[in-house]
Amino acid sequence: MDPVGKALWLIETELEEPLDLQRIASVCGLSRFGLARTFACATGWSVMRYVRARRLSRAAHRLADGAPDILGVALEVGYGSHEAFTSAFRKQFGLTPEALRNSGTLSGIELREAMRMQPTHSFELPEPRLVDEQELLIAGLGERFTTERAQGIAALWQRFVPHIGRVPGQQGGETYGVCCNPDEDGSFEYIAGVQVTRSDGLPEGWRHIRLPARRYAVFLHRGHISSIHETFAAIFQRWLPASVLEVADAPEFERYSADFDPMAGTGQVEVWVPLKV
Repeated sequence: MDPVGKALWLIETELEEPLDLQRIASVCGLSRFGLARTFACATGWSVMRYVRARRLSRAAHRLADGAPDILGVALEVGYGSHEAFTSAFRKQFGLTPEALRNSGTLSGIELREAMRMQPTHSFELPEPRLVDEQELLIAGLGERFTTERAQGIAALWQRFVPHIGRVPGQQGGETYGVCCNPDEDGSFEYIAGVQVTRSDGLPEGWRHIRLPARRYAVFLHRGHISSIHETFAAIFQRWLPASVLEVADAPEFERYSADFDPMAGTGQVEVWVPLKV
């Protein structure tokens, strides 16, 4: 089954059970970041935001039907107190649980009903090569992003580009976009950087990350950089379910050739996916 479809199925069947990003990712056979990115590409929602919206929508149905015990409804959908439930409910729908129950109607609020996974289209994906890569030390500019505001990554690259070729200890002309340190809410750190020989002497505020030696599946992205989300979707929704290989819960990265033009978005781009061995 498509891992996004599997995630949607699990969320619906266990909506009133404890659910976190790690558990959903494990059931789907993906890393937390792999699931977060793939789910967002396919649905436009982060995983845990969707879980919260579904739970609150289910609660809204029960309250509109006249559920007498608001705390009981809150506990059923995973909230530990009346206060936490009321705060989340107001943020989602713009009114309190009491107000909705008193009205007895769902009209005027936007519910998040259960999604059905749409079939993925046949974006061309070349077969990957398997690479046993040595340890990499990557340094550059980093920020935290959510799947909803990942478009800010382009601005991060614009700030980093003038430093390329002048980074202390830079090794080679390739650049790297490293996705790492995912949070439970699906946010992640993205580092736009280059390979370096040392981490000392970097400008103030820069980030660095050491990637241990490991095996990767390396995919060539074909087309403009703006369509790279299509490559990620094809990897995790088509290639991975059909493969005997398993993805490791470790940083993934894009590697851009030395002649890559970030302004035009042209040049060779590879997606490096860490594998379990």
